[in-house]
Amino acid sequence: MNHEGHKEHKGLDARIEAVGRQVIDAGLKVHRILGPGLLESAYETCLAFELESRGLDIVRQSPLPVVYEGRRLDAGYRLDLLIEDCVIVEVKAVEALSRLHEAQIITYLRLSQLRLGYLMNFNVPMFRQGVRRFVL
Repeated sequence: MNHEGHKEHKGLDARIEAVGRQVIDAGLKVHRILGPGLLESAYETCLAFELESRGLDIVRQSPLPVVYEGRRLDAGYRLDLLIEDCVIVEVKAVEALSRLHEAQIITYLRLSQLRLGYLMNFNVPMFRQGVRRFVL
């Protein structure tokens, strides 16, 4: 596991990094327009709209099964946003991100076998304070 701020991570292919840059840029735009104080669902909807308007493929609330004893089971997990089948975004509107939020995104990356994920907390004065990047 590697939690990295906004630095590039060697080993991720250029396409995944390009999608990641679009995700950050779109999140920044949504935060600049809406500011803090709205519900998570509003940020998720606007971020999905912004990413789709850039031509990216988005799936909202994508089911994420748990594999247990070789069987894929629906345990109720949902990815807030799955972008281009390669980047996960978990949208938050909380006072502060916690270790529990970090554990959630790491678990989602492991279960999905994807490598790049972002926690985005929109309830912050400056967007960069609410963004965390995770690479497995």
